[in-house]
Amino acid sequence: MFCSNEEKLNVIVNLLRKSKRILFITGAGISADSGLPTYRGVGGLYNRGRTEEGYTIEECLSGSMFQRQPEITWKYMFQLGIAVAEHQPNDAHRIIAEWEKRLNSIGGKVVVVTQNIDNYHRAAGSRNVYEFHGSLRTLYCTACSWSEELETDKTALTRFKELQKTLLPCCPECHAVIRPRVVLFEESLPFHEIEQFQYEFNNGKGFDLVFSIGTSAMFPYITNPVRMAALQKIPTIEINPVESDLSYYVEIHLPMRAAEALLEIEKQWNKKLSAEISQINADIKIAPNRGHSQNSDGFYFNPSDQ
Repeated sequence: MFCSNEEKLNVIVNLLRKSKRILFITGAGISADSGLPTYRGVGGLYNRGRTEEGYTIEECLSGSMFQRQPEITWKYMFQLGIAVAEHQPNDAHRIIAEWEKRLNSIGGKVVVVTQNIDNYHRAAGSRNVYEFHGSLRTLYCTACSWSEELETDKTALTRFKELQKTLLPCCPECHAVIRPRVVLFEESLPFHEIEQFQYEFNNGKGFDLVFSIGTSAMFPYITNPVRMAALQKIPTIEINPVESDLSYYVEIHLPMRAAEALLEIEKQWNKKLSAEISQINADIKIAPNRGHSQNSDGFYFNPSDQ
């Protein structure tokens, strides 16, 4: 339908301007621009064959491996925890958070559903976030009620490096094995979060626009909301450098990296807003008695301040 990226970007900006309820579904690709490896994309963490223990990375990061040999699971969680703490949210995370503030100011909403365990959406300022796979920022004991929140990157980095020296981190109170509050392979998703999101999603009727950004679309609970929205004739957009299983369902597939794409969308959105504000100001000068009117996006701000 749309041939060039420029055409696609123009359509996306126009859809954004009309939308007041936006869903973002994000995967490892959105954090790749922060310097973290993706999982199944080109050069992904899970594309490297077997580990030195002779297992796949999925087996190492599985619930059954944690039960049998938790030190192996922890070996790779240390790597993930340190890598996440050494990097920061990127422009894609920050722009989504900014759009949430904009829409909240006019009674709209932005919801983020993420597969990522890096906490970058929250760190960037997003508040309405469903972390289906949990977060590395919380540690808890597998036997007692002990837990610990790693509030900052510096705290998380220091803590993971300290724990790495022990090989197998144990609870300071009961000495049982501790772990991050993440969903390992073979484990169940957090029921409460899934149920709450399903209520908010409302079979796709809860949103005007749905984005899928940087996900390989391997999991049904990630692909189904996009497919259901498409069936409800709700505009769906995939931002991903390569095609995925979702590419055949969405209205627009934009083959760009997450940060690059959202920066360009934000730039064009602000350009349109600036043109509208200039026109409003011109109209006011011509007919001052008509009063001030709101632009079509409902925002009173100068794009140059963004």
